[in-house]
Amino acid sequence: MLYEHKRQTLADSLKYDFIIIGAGIVGLSTAWQLARQSGGSRILLLEKETGPAQHQTGHNSGVIHAGVYYEPGSMKARFCSEGSRATYDFCNEHRVGCRKTGKLLVATEPDEIPRMKQLFERCRENGLEPRMLGQGKLQDLEPAITGLDAFLVEESGIVDFPGICDVMLEQFLELGGTARFAHEVTAISEHSDQIEVHTAQGTFSASCLVACAGLMADRIAMLQGLDIDFRTIPYRGEYYRLRGELNKLISHLVYPIPNPSVPFLGVHLTPMVNGSITVGPNAVQGWKREGYGRVNFNLHDTSQILSFPGFWKVSAANLKHGIGEYRNSLWKSAYLAKIRKYCPRLKASDLEPYPAGVRAMAVTRDGKMVHDFLVKETPRSVHVCNAPSPAATSAIPIGGHICKLLSQRRAG
Repeated sequence: MLYEHKRQTLADSLKYDFIIIGAGIVGLSTAWQLARQSGGSRILLLEKETGPAQHQTGHNSGVIHAGVYYEPGSMKARFCSEGSRATYDFCNEHRVGCRKTGKLLVATEPDEIPRMKQLFERCRENGLEPRMLGQGKLQDLEPAITGLDAFLVEESGIVDFPGICDVMLEQFLELGGTARFAHEVTAISEHSDQIEVHTAQGTFSASCLVACAGLMADRIAMLQGLDIDFRTIPYRGEYYRLRGELNKLISHLVYPIPNPSVPFLGVHLTPMVNGSITVGPNAVQGWKREGYGRVNFNLHDTSQILSFPGFWKVSAANLKHGIGEYRNSLWKSAYLAKIRKYCPRLKASDLEPYPAGVRAMAVTRDGKMVHDFLVKETPRSVHVCNAPSPAATSAIPIGGHICKLLSQRRAG
């Protein structure tokens, strides 16, 4: 099987020191760093798909975030700042495609100006060096973009996140790790002396488990019997791609000033590492956790969503915004209108189909979205229950944080 390590011939009952569930960028970062730091440890990576980066890691904007939006002092802000630097360093060392494009945040309406200035100051609080532009300098930098005012964050960029995952996996295997793909976890049993992870192919045991399951984080936690008060609610992010003749339209990331009452950043323009430009994403309610195609409904996923009280509360609190996002999803002209606010030259015929993504949003029983990283621990496990954007940017420090938690356990 693709990516299968030579140790695959060993008995399924082999005991490991660590088992990691999930081969997205957070799980792979953890596995890679753990293998580097704990020489000689037996580490097993389990993934239900046939290869790495099949879900959120491989279905996002490919943006290296700099830390524009996040509460100063929060884990999200700290991990993003550390992660952006670490991501650039990793890509430069391992020749993974990336480019520091800079990000323009563009105000197009008068009531956005105060919010833009607040974001500008937050950038400074988070250690960035934003540069206010005004209309004239904005036009000089990006002739196709219009706005009342804007500022530039030069630290932002773009990257091939799946490419990072491929390198991390390769190095993990070279360091002696074992990866088993197409191994879906069906049960987890924690005992005083070990933890057992059950799959259809066999049972694996270890001294410690790390779960980085993304869209399935709540289900993996419940498989182990953890008492959690949240559920993972999927939000579908739909993208377009500009037709090829427009690949030189912009050179910077171009973002609107976000609405502070919702957790999403708005429809933006992204020059990708492959030379194309994507448009999006929006944020509509998902009815299938891994729904990337045109038909996106799963009865089991939907019944779990509808039976959770937090879903109804968070939906009621964001009803007006949610209806607007559905309108934009159903009518291309409405979606286009969001972009034309800052890029008026675009037409409906300029937008071509592009694969969607699905965000995993942890929502508590009382209807609150969990905006920061959420980790739950038991004596023999660490569960990353919520890793919201910018988790991909922050994956290296997140993995380092998990490794630190594990080393503290061993030292104790």
